[in-house]
Amino acid sequence: AYSRDAEGSWFRSLFVHKVDPRKDAHSNLLSKKETSNLYKIQFHNVKPECLDAYNSLTEEVLPKLHSDADYPCDLVGNWNTWYGEQDQAVHLWRFSGGYPALMDCMNKLKQNKEYLDFRKERSRMLLSRRNQLLLEFSFWNEPLPRKGPNIYELRTYKLKPGTMIEWGNNWARAIKYRQENQEAVGGFFSQIGELYVVHHLWAYKDLQSREETRNAAWRKRGWDENVYYTVPLIRTMESRIMIPLKISPLQ
Repeated sequence: AYSRDAEGSWFRSLFVHKVDPRKDAHSNLLSKKETSNLYKIQFHNVKPECLDAYNSLTEEVLPKLHSDADYPCDLVGNWNTWYGEQDQAVHLWRFSGGYPALMDCMNKLKQNKEYLDFRKERSRMLLSRRNQLLLEFSFWNEPLPRKGPNIYELRTYKLKPGTMIEWGNNWARAIKYRQENQEAVGGFFSQIGELYVVHHLWAYKDLQSREETRNAAWRKRGWDENVYYTVPLIRTMESRIMIPLKISPLQ
């Protein structure tokens, strides 16, 4: 039996344009076809007294992997959480070539003594860590390096199972309302790790700019409709305000 919320969401979705019905994974329907990029996002909860040492160690080792052509991985962004879970580092990687590139990189890192020493030293600084493998939505911006200073907001949505296509249908139209100020950085959905998770990454000059930009969206005809249709799809949502590390290509 469906709950009233689920039933209402289903009824409203009858009036939303949908993709052509076919039997296919939502990863194939929603991800970029012109690239085979796979993303990994890492969340590291650091011991409070170790955060400065953690950042220094990270800034020393990770750029070497980023610049080494033998490793098919690139740093997309590196941050410390400012508002949200404290003493947390967030790293976003791109693997050009999908799962084969990921496995190639992992196998090479197993033979990299400097990296193994880095992981051992880093482990002493951490309380916990987790990661996800992600694909990027086809209708979102490509997350390209940008100059700062900026603050970044990572908005994480945990959706009800079975609603990813409906989410994508709505945001494919709604993203145009949030691109005028170049605040849209990237949009991703999980493939491995916790499933039915969406990450939207935004950039702002400061918190006041964030407030003004978000309020401006509500004055655009159509934005309220996107919110109306997507809110019933969400189980939980979280917002992190993050400050980029010195090595982050997203500044």
